[in-house]
Amino acid sequence: MAVPDAAVRLTSLSHGAGCACKIPPGKLHPLLAELPRADDPALLVGHESADDAAVYQLSESLAIVTTVDFFTPIVDDPYDFGRIAATNALSDVYAMGGTPLTALNLVAYSLEELGDGPLRSILRGGADVAAAAGVAIVGGHSIDDREPKYGLAVTGAVDPRRLLRNSTARVGDALHLTKPVGGGVASTAAKRGLASEALVRAAVDVMTTLNRDASVAALEAGASAATDVTGFGLLGHLHELTLASAVSAEVEAGAVPAIPGALELLASDQPPIAGGSRRNREWVEPSVEWDPAVAEERRWLLCDAMTSGGLLIAAPEGSGAPGSRIGRVAEGEPGRIRVTA
Repeated sequence: MAVPDAAVRLTSLSHGAGCACKIPPGKLHPLLAELPRADDPALLVGHESADDAAVYQLSESLAIVTTVDFFTPIVDDPYDFGRIAATNALSDVYAMGGTPLTALNLVAYSLEELGDGPLRSILRGGADVAAAAGVAIVGGHSIDDREPKYGLAVTGAVDPRRLLRNSTARVGDALHLTKPVGGGVASTAAKRGLASEALVRAAVDVMTTLNRDASVAALEAGASAATDVTGFGLLGHLHELTLASAVSAEVEAGAVPAIPGALELLASDQPPIAGGSRRNREWVEPSVEWDPAVAEERRWLLCDAMTSGGLLIAAPEGSGAPGSRIGRVAEGEPGRIRVTA
């Protein structure tokens, strides 16, 4: 018997919301380091630099971008869950400077327990985002699972001469962030019944905004590197970028935009901090030098396990790169980040 969408609270079925359900970076990276490295010269980007997608060159002007991303529910509304998951998956191609072309649905779901109504809404949400991006959903795969999961495997194209990586940041470039962070705070607050309708709506609006225009603007600005900000948090993904690029970075905490209402919740007596955010902070803090003036809520915001976040872009100062200027690429020990107030 079908279960009405309104009767299903998707986040109650999720052990970790959205990208906060990712395997912690401190556990994941050592496992990836054990994998063999491909020696095919056509493989321009593999797993070694923890970049957003793999890139395989076919000709002087064409390379294939391939990525996959899926996660557990981050909101209760099935349609919005589908939209967020699809937007997040497409973002990996945009982070490489590419154009997504086709996608495959990835579905884990229990028809017996939830009925087919919510699944229809999830798939419709994903399809609507794909259509808006000009992407064809050409198939997929599903399994029976009591904990719902949804995402996409995406194939795109990029001109290798205009490829954006996370391993090519230049010392002296400014760092720009194209979306506010705090999605992990919003989703955790929603699960605990602490989030206002306005906060949830603001977070959904952020998480369903495609990074397509930001990617185009980054290329026009002559960006040296880019990555998207998702489950490992702003500092976590910046740490990966600086390690891969053999540089350090400086971040101005007060310049980092927050989803309206997120900082106030983080400053409360019982801040709704996602488990993924706690793991992010534990992993990245040995590489971070905090200015004592940086407030605790700001520190948590910079480690927030974001879902479908914006692009973090390194580009020349004054280049007109999109988003908020939040810091700069600096000389120093690779992977080190200095955070000022």
